[in-house]
Parts: sequence; structure tokens; C-alpha cells
Amino acid sequence: MITVDLFRDRALALFGLGGSGLATAEALAAGGAHLRVWDDAEAARAAAAARGLEVVALGEITWREVEALILAPGVPLTHPEPHWSVRLAHAAHAPVIGDIELFARQRRAEGAVSPFVAVTGTNGKSTTTALIDHLLRAAGRDSQMGGNIGRAVLSLEPFAPGRTYVVECSSFQIDLAPSIDPTVGILTNLSPDHLDRHGTMAAYAAIKERLVEASGTAVVGVDDPLSEEIASRVAAEGHPVVRISATRALADGVFADDTKIVEAKDGAATVIADIAGIGSLRGRHNAQNACAAVAAVRALGLEAGEIAAGLATFPGLAHRMEQVGRKGRVLFVNDSKATNADSTAQALASFERIHWIAGGKPKDGGITALDGFFDRIAKAYLIGAATEDFAATLDGRVPFERAGTIERALELAAAEAAADAAAEPVVLLSPACASYDQFKNFEVRGDHFRALVQAIPGIEGVSA
Repeated sequence: MITVDLFRDRALALFGLGGSGLATAEALAAGGAHLRVWDDAEAARAAAAARGLEVVALGEITWREVEALILAPGVPLTHPEPHWSVRLAHAAHAPVIGDIELFARQRRAEGAVSPFVAVTGTNGKSTTTALIDHLLRAAGRDSQMGGNIGRAVLSLEPFAPGRTYVVECSSFQIDLAPSIDPTVGILTNLSPDHLDRHGTMAAYAAIKERLVEASGTAVVGVDDPLSEEIASRVAAEGHPVVRISATRALADGVFADDTKIVEAKDGAATVIADIAGIGSLRGRHNAQNACAAVAAVRALGLEAGEIAAGLATFPGLAHRMEQVGRKGRVLFVNDSKATNADSTAQALASFERIHWIAGGKPKDGGITALDGFFDRIAKAYLIGAATEDFAATLDGRVPFERAGTIERALELAAAEAAADAAAEPVVLLSPACASYDQFKNFEVRGDHFRALVQAIPGIEGVSA
């Protein structure tokens, strides 16, 4: 655990006692803060009390004594309206911050001896984060990974010289981290997402831009217009920027030339690695992820040979293009983390003949943006609340069946893929939807799908 001692003997309030909230509360309590915590859920309050935390209804405390409200990232800060605890903090002129801000402040207080890599973006940030951590570990570096992926950031091991922190940052977390200052900050890409929490696309993009603008080295994808504009603005302000692209060659930056990852400086290009044949890095989107990771670890001093060796052993990320089994010619892929159409597009672009399991709690726009990939889909098997919306989009263009549940969808897809004459039919769970209509989160959805696939008689594992 990273002990946060910046508020020793000072009064703080904390709202939100999920995993990251509890980790934050324990880090502050260990540092001697006078901390009072609350959550609207009784079970969360009971869990906090069992850990010795002071559980107090924040509506009943004297807010003029509170130096800051520590807010869990899942709690609304501005949209659709500020949470009641945020309104109380604002009325008392108390700043509202989150765990990433506490991490950044504590790191500075301890001399910033540990390099800090922060990864954000609409899509690809989890794979990029995991890949950077893997490359560092494979090269013998001491690396800690957490944030919006895996462990809460303040539950990681304490700061130490040479220990690198690779932290995935959601827009919610950045919004609560006004002084974030990574050694390397990465923006993979931007497309509409979480607009219910940020109000407009401009506001969402501005939050992401703040992270790279505050970085020692900014790594920015330039394959979408908004990110390219951000790269140009940050560079114009005099900050070091490494541009990355999976679609075109760059005179300066890191780009993908088919499956080759190329580093360019002043027009001179050097091939760092070739990701051909690495199943965990299949597809153009993973080429972009690899470019971002390569740019980051090059900034941290890794050599080309170390990087190439690490890429070859990357096992991939659970729930993102995860190859969970094969039966004969049929490959089964868990892409449960694809909770929007842009993310699903990356999966659909990676395979030629797809038996697609899609649906859940739909997001704005549905799957209309995926029409360019419809010719790859042998059949769609629709589940959850999005069924009728998706059926309307696919009608007359892609064969589909209303399966209702993942169990039924997999049963149908596995049988029809086995009868498909293609060289490699793929049964792909890539929902293009949130999971909340049928599952607690995308991890639970993906775990369920993986377990169902692994229970198919004759199924075999798939190496990375």
C-alpha cells in the first residue's frame, strides 16, 4: 500500500466505498488523516466499518472543518448533476479530488523517485497499460500496474527508486486529478463515450488533453482528428510529443507499417519489432496499442531488442480479443470489454468470417457505425436489452437470431460455426454494449462466456 501522509491530523471526507474507495480510505487512515467515510450502500458501509474506518453520514458533519472531499471515480462530479456530497463540498469551498490526485501528490512529496506512466483514451488504454507493464517486467524492470485496471492505484507497492508505475486513467479519474504529472502520458484515441458524465465531446476531450499536456513526454495517437489536434496543440506549447499511428508513416514518431513497429526520428526509420504471428496483438487496433507501448518504454530507456522479446511473449488482456478456445477450425474469442461500437469495430476488423454475439445495455448510436464490417459477419446472435434496436439495424443486411442470453447465443453460434466452410470461422463475443442489463460488469460477462466455451466437449486452449 502507498501510505498518503499529506493530510496527517487534518479532516477529510470520503464518499464511495467500492474497491478503489476502500483502498484510498486505508491509505489516508494509515497516513494519519482524520477521515470520515460514507457510501449510499449499506453493505459498503459495513465493509468499511469492519476495516476500522469511521463511517459517518456526510450530510451531518461540519463541512467548514473539511479540507477536501475524496470522491470515488464512479460518482458523478458534474453530469448529469453533481452528487449530493459534491454539492456539500462546493458549498464549503472544499476541493473535490480522487485517488489518482492523491497518488500524484504523494509521489511528488517523496521526491518523484518513481517513473509514472499514465494511459488514457477511449479505446485501447487497458491493453496498452498491460503491454507496457509486461515489456518493463520482461526487461527486468520493477513495474507496478493499476488504476482503472487491476489494483487500485493506492494499493500498489510503496514508491521506491527505479520502481515504475503504469496506471490506466479513466476520464472520471483525470477529472478528479487536477495536478496529475506523469513522466510519460499516453492518449491512444478519442471517440464519443461517457458523454452522460461529461456533457459534451469537447469537455470529454479536454479532460484527456489535460493529462498529456501535463506529462514529461506526451505520446499521442494521431489516427483520429481530435487526438491529432491535441498533439499539435501540446507540441505548439513546447511540450515533448511522440506521435503514434497505425495507419500511416510518420517522419517523427512511432508507426505501424503493416505488422512492423517502426520508430522514426528526423525522417530516419528503424524497425523495432514485427508483431506478425503474435495472436494477442492481432488487428490494426493492437498495432496502435503496440506503437503506444513502444513509444512509452523507449522514453523510459528500453532497447529495441528488449522490446521485441517482450512483445513476442505478451499474453494479451483478459476480455479484450482474448482467444479462449478452439474446436477444430472454430476459434472462440472473448471481447467482452468492447462496450461500444468503436471498440467492437476493432474486433470485427480482425477476422474474416464471424459468428457474432452482440447486445446488452446499448449506448448512443447503437451499431449503425459498424455497417462497413457487415460483410464479415456470417450471422449475429443478439442478446439483452439491445436486441430489438440491433435487429432493426441488421434487418435485410446481416442474418441474425434473437438468442436472448449468452448461453443460447453460444450454443447456436458454435453449432453454425462448426458447419461453416470457412478456413477459420470465429465465434466472437464483442457486445458493443454495456453489460448492466444482465451482468454486474464486463468482466463477469466475459468470465461467464469463457467458462461456457471451456465447457464445450473437445475444446482446446489457444496459445498467445
